Amino acid sequence: MQTKEKSYKVAGHVFTLKMDAEEVLWNALGNYEPFVCGTGSDPVFSLELVQSVQTEGKKELYISNPEDGEQRIDIYTMEDGYLFEMAPFGNVPVCGWLRVDTDFTSGCLMVEKDKRFCVNNALMLMYAFRTASLDTLEMHASVTVKDGKGFLFLGKSGTGKSTHSRLWLKNIPGTHLLNDDNPIVRVVDGQARVYGSPWSGKTPCYRNEDYPAGAFVRINRAPYDAIHRMSIPEAFASVSSSSSGLRAIKRIGDGLYSTLSSVVQTVPCYVLDCLPDDEAAIVCSKEVLGNA
Repeated sequence: MQTKEKSYKVAGHVFTLKMDAEEVLWNALGNYEPFVCGTGSDPVFSLELVQSVQTEGKKELYISNPEDGEQRIDIYTMEDGYLFEMAPFGNVPVCGWLRVDTDFTSGCLMVEKDKRFCVNNALMLMYAFRTASLDTLEMHASVTVKDGKGFLFLGKSGTGKSTHSRLWLKNIPGTHLLNDDNPIVRVVDGQARVYGSPWSGKTPCYRNEDYPAGAFVRINRAPYDAIHRMSIPEAFASVSSSSSGLRAIKRIGDGLYSTLSSVVQTVPCYVLDCLPDDEAAIVCSKEVLGNA
């Protein structure tokens, strides 16, 4: 079997994917194409699609409890690393098994079905866990760009992050969408920057662009539109809850906390209590653009 390897660069971090050269899945990974790079840089991690992985000897580390419609990701410790078991929904059998080493630099993925889902999730997981100690946060957020800065809208699923981005696109001239689900925030030379990524949820927005982070805004549903700035402790808790990473692993937890501390001390963070209406975007933009 002849294999093929491609390299990608996201937020300055290079990683590689390797699988059968004739694998039809290559044609379904268009979301990675804007991030393709040459092979000159050393990758921070690599992932290979394989026929089998060892699962014996696993010990529970984190067992997910997904709600209806949410994906399932369970994590186990192994003698020489970790095992991730995944499925697109919580009520269906596991269809992907990811084995990684202790520092998340090398991974092997076995897939029974839903290959695109499994490869996307394996790469996203390895990226988040590997780069957590590299001044990098993989966020759950929607990001719009205005006046050369990226504004990140945070919140639990269903609270209106994507809706609020659309309201900015509709009501705030000169705005465009950077990413609608999993942007990357990285501290570079003391400045927090937000980057597009190959992972953007249900919205196909895969821009290889980056901007200084202008603000974080947590969206709360309310019967009115009002915004206020958070204190640094409040901001730390808010941004932390929307960043990916397994804090039970000390190296990852320490890296996340260090990066979060830098970010919330340099980027303003707000709470927006709002209706899903045009006025919410106007109220929000007036405040955050004036202080960015």
